[in-house]
Amino acid sequence: MTDAPAKLPASTTAPPLVRAGSALARLQQWLMALGLVLTVLWLVYWWPRSPFLALLGGALVVGGYALVLAFEGLAAAWLNRQDEAPRAGWRDLIGAWWQEVRVAPQVFAWRQPFRWASLPDDEVPTDTGEPAVVFVHGFVCNRGLWLPWMRRLRELGVPYVSVNLEPVFGSIDDYAHQIAEGVRRARALTGRPPMLVCHSMGGLAARAWLASEPETQVHRVITIGSPHRGTWLGRFSRVANGRQMRLGGDWLRELQARESRINPTHTYARFVCWYSNADNIVFPASTATLPGADNRLLPGAAHVAMAFHPRVMGESLALLASAASSPSERTAS
Repeated sequence: MTDAPAKLPASTTAPPLVRAGSALARLQQWLMALGLVLTVLWLVYWWPRSPFLALLGGALVVGGYALVLAFEGLAAAWLNRQDEAPRAGWRDLIGAWWQEVRVAPQVFAWRQPFRWASLPDDEVPTDTGEPAVVFVHGFVCNRGLWLPWMRRLRELGVPYVSVNLEPVFGSIDDYAHQIAEGVRRARALTGRPPMLVCHSMGGLAARAWLASEPETQVHRVITIGSPHRGTWLGRFSRVANGRQMRLGGDWLRELQARESRINPTHTYARFVCWYSNADNIVFPASTATLPGADNRLLPGAAHVAMAFHPRVMGESLALLASAASSPSERTAS
């Protein structure tokens, strides 16, 4: 073992990670176009008859998602009453709802459908002294989710790669090979075990991959609002990966059993799990934690907005920087 990361030839380049298109981006583009057409047709039909109904219908098409977010928040508040996490007050719940109302259109109507391929992954090896980052998104998302993180890492000179987990509604187990390829490319950039940053379902996909390749080394696995023990909303899903995220479901129990067999002690020692008492998707709140992990509560944060919270980004980047001076990381390289 050496005291420094293995140096790669300057001419060596990792092939681009973003090559194929994104099926989710195409789906979201079609949904945006359909919503626009329906809004125009509604306005054209109803305006001469009732301007009030015309505007009301248009507002529901454009902003109806805010009502859905409100229902999710109320359901989370109700089920969190008996949870071990501190209860969120009404001010926190309203603030979380407003966070998500503002962030959701940015993510689902702009970054993912139209900007997902911008800020491409790093390809040229570098010796920054820090690990590279692998971004793993969640359910009904693509790499476009991570654009604010990518801009920040570019400013800091930290290399990154990302994945598009597809098929969009497939089994979580089927994403393991995509994460493995992302980790391989990330390690080729710096010669160090990378750090995984995962949102929502992405944390489960990372765990499933680690269970399938337990010998692979990573610096940290940071999960943000990941349903490690399932989520109440999973009961309503009819797709494969949605069913796998049901509270106390068979898939989750089998995954935890596999992990325990591989590493009976300190099973989740390298995990940092961010969770919130106002998460409108993953609840009850403590289901986003893991036993023995570094579980960090982020009060009053909504599910998607949590991924871009200054504290989450700041403390995660601090963990990344700590790897440069960590003897154990240098030895592992």
